Amino acid sequence: MSTAEAPIVTDKRVVDRVNAERLCNIWRMKGDRIVFTNGCFDILHRGHVEYLQEAAALGDRLVIGVNSDASVKRLEKGADRPLNDQDSRAKVLSAMRFVDAVVIFEEDTPLELITALAPDVLVKGGDWTEDRIVGAKVVRANGGDVRSLKTVDGFSTTALVERIRRG
Repeated sequence: MSTAEAPIVTDKRVVDRVNAERLCNIWRMKGDRIVFTNGCFDILHRGHVEYLQEAAALGDRLVIGVNSDASVKRLEKGADRPLNDQDSRAKVLSAMRFVDAVVIFEEDTPLELITALAPDVLVKGGDWTEDRIVGAKVVRANGGDVRSLKTVDGFSTTALVERIRRG
């Protein structure tokens, strides 16, 4: 069967903003601690996986905001980025058993999404100091926690793309 004939498999964990809010409200009513992180996640690598595992361990539910293709382009990560389209990136992330929801966002930052979801914990990678984490003030104002987790040395999508280009 060619890829053109392959059935499209949808994943109930890739949701729009409205359904992400609904899920967070349900989880909150059950007493679950909601962790939120965001990023491009263009080429998933070991650094991403370890970071996301650590983030998931901080609560009961992990929600990931994924920059849309247009949003990635505005971040100026390179003319050819993202390498994988937003639906593919969301699908790969949602396949990890510790991920509860993935939401694609169009804005330059996830502030609106963070405000809508009101997570208990907001997480970014160690290259982000807590004072630079978008949404930190909102989460703290709601009594939540903000964390900057360590990165795995030698693993970044930009460095990986450069290694591939060099051969």
